[in-house]
Amino acid sequence: MEQIKQYIMKHFEKVLVAIIFVVAFFGTYFIEEVSLIFNFYYLPVLVASYFLGRRIGILVAILSILDVLICAMLFPNRFFSGILWHNIVRLSSWSVFLFLASVTVGTLYEQNDRRLSDLKNAYIGIIEILAKYLESTDRYTKGHSIRVSELAMEVAIAMELPRTQVDNIRAAGLLHDIGKIEISTEVLGKAAALTSEEKALMDSHAVKGAYLLSSVGSVLKEVVPIVVAHHKYFMDTIEGSEKDTQKIPLGARIVAVADAFDAMVTDRPYRKGMQPWNAVEEIIAKAGKQFDPEVVSAFKRVISQKIEGV
Repeated sequence: MEQIKQYIMKHFEKVLVAIIFVVAFFGTYFIEEVSLIFNFYYLPVLVASYFLGRRIGILVAILSILDVLICAMLFPNRFFSGILWHNIVRLSSWSVFLFLASVTVGTLYEQNDRRLSDLKNAYIGIIEILAKYLESTDRYTKGHSIRVSELAMEVAIAMELPRTQVDNIRAAGLLHDIGKIEISTEVLGKAAALTSEEKALMDSHAVKGAYLLSSVGSVLKEVVPIVVAHHKYFMDTIEGSEKDTQKIPLGARIVAVADAFDAMVTDRPYRKGMQPWNAVEEIIAKAGKQFDPEVVSAFKRVISQKIEGV
């Protein structure tokens, strides 16, 4: 049941179009009024074109026309009553308008989709520039946010998450350490062990970052919960009870794994970076405790492909 629910949520537009088309299909055989049948078929075609693009819209239009033609052959008295050529013209004009509607709406959808894609690319590009600027003064963390963002995005894709969610996770990976802008460079680059006060200050960077991102309004509203929770443990035992892991967004659980892996394999002022396979083994050992087991499983697949490709 849960798999069916996830499938419907992932392919909601396609499922909606299929349901409307099936209703129209059966309506063709039970509704006597021909004009009502013609008008009803505009609905699946317009929905398909608007949500799925021109190609799917045209396909649904062609299937609709074929369905009506088959019905017309099965029930000629219903479709060809009166003057024959009038009925042929009506059927032909309806087919042409249905096809043109799918092309027009589908084209508008694809144009808007391209504009949105360009806007998203510009948005990600600006965030990348910001991340590079913030890390430019520290050779140990230079490129960290970009690497975390790319790895988190690959894990999200491996988990077959929706495109919008993947984009939010990618942006959160770029911005997950933005709160460190309010922490002094002396603390960030300290080679010795941090004091309790310094550690508390470092731990506060997620909340500080979320506060900074909240100030830009609704543009990053889906990113903020990921940033604020990316250092929370997947599961922590407190006096025999388990924390409610549902409060930790899936995006935060993905960024947490990507962030930990990159931190482990990167040289820091106080230690040498691990070998990638050793870092992977450590993350696997912490699955179910610090990290989400499902995320770790997808992470293993992604890293295995990377290591094998080297």
